[in-house]
Amino acid sequence: MPASRVSAEAIAARLSAVGLTTRVEERGRCTSVEAEVPESLSAESWREVLEVLAEADRFGLHATNGRTLWAVVRKAAPTTGDVGGPSYQR
Repeated sequence: MPASRVSAEAIAARLSAVGLTTRVEERGRCTSVEAEVPESLSAESWREVLEVLAEADRFGLHATNGRTLWAVVRKAAPTTGDVGGPSYQR
């Protein structure tokens, strides 16, 4: 399992412990975690959520139709091989 997936699963587990329902998805360059945030989330729970999100590379909150928080953990860049891709010129 990629390190980004392990980190994202750990973030999702901690958010679940706060009472949020989470989703973890593999994307091209990252693994993402999303969770719906209820209006009734206490200030103490928000502090815990923010502490958890600090473990991610990026995070945010969409608050248009309900509130959905998101976090992403970047996948590691390749350390050998064709890092720049076939058309990359040095």
